[in-house]
Amino acid sequence: MTGLCVQDLSFSYGPRQALDGVGFSACAGDFCALLGPNGAGKTTLFALMTRLFATRSGRIEIAGHDLSRDRQGALAALGVVFQQPTLDLDLSVRQNLAYFLALHGVSGRVAGRRIDAALEKLGMADRAAEKVRALNGGHRRRAEIARALSHGPNVLLLDEPTVGLDAASRASITDEVHALARDRGVTVLWATHLTDEVRDEDRLIVLHRGRVLADTTGAGFRGRRSLSDAFLDATGERP
Repeated sequence: MTGLCVQDLSFSYGPRQALDGVGFSACAGDFCALLGPNGAGKTTLFALMTRLFATRSGRIEIAGHDLSRDRQGALAALGVVFQQPTLDLDLSVRQNLAYFLALHGVSGRVAGRRIDAALEKLGMADRAAEKVRALNGGHRRRAEIARALSHGPNVLLLDEPTVGLDAASRASITDEVHALARDRGVTVLWATHLTDEVRDEDRLIVLHRGRVLADTTGAGFRGRRSLSDAFLDATGERP
């Protein structure tokens, strides 16, 4: 079953073309890496998929819901972790998740169960009562991912989710999100400019200057080279 489908999507900022006919799809349980250098159009694509921006060119379908025709259904099936942190630093981890679920119309015992399950999956259950301000960068990111999962989305979008984290935290979070795709069947779109976050078995979309250069797997894209070298050859830019 297709979790995410993007067809012929274009977008411009005045005279500057940010996306030009972008199209790809990802199935339930796919970990799909969206790899591109800074300025490739990744954040613009995420803004369109989350309806922060709107375009008349192209089509976006999320868990079977056409975003332009059924915005409520599409967005309800979506979990998002943006590049910039959005947690309230003065609330506890649990309070952040409870507030988020309340906005989705979920409260009481149902919300409590969902919060417990989401924090457990991300290894954050023992941090639930801590204020976000007291957490390190890796734990803040785990809390954001837990929040994005708390309402049970079919599709999870993560925009440069490991920016600013140390290598160990980056590896741990990448492992955890791979497990979400594998074990829960969540469709994951993971935007990054870091080639070491892409595995051979991952679906790989290479985006450069607003266009899709490759739609394959990590192994299929790199061939006999390192992924870093293959990326440099394709884009002319070091990751």
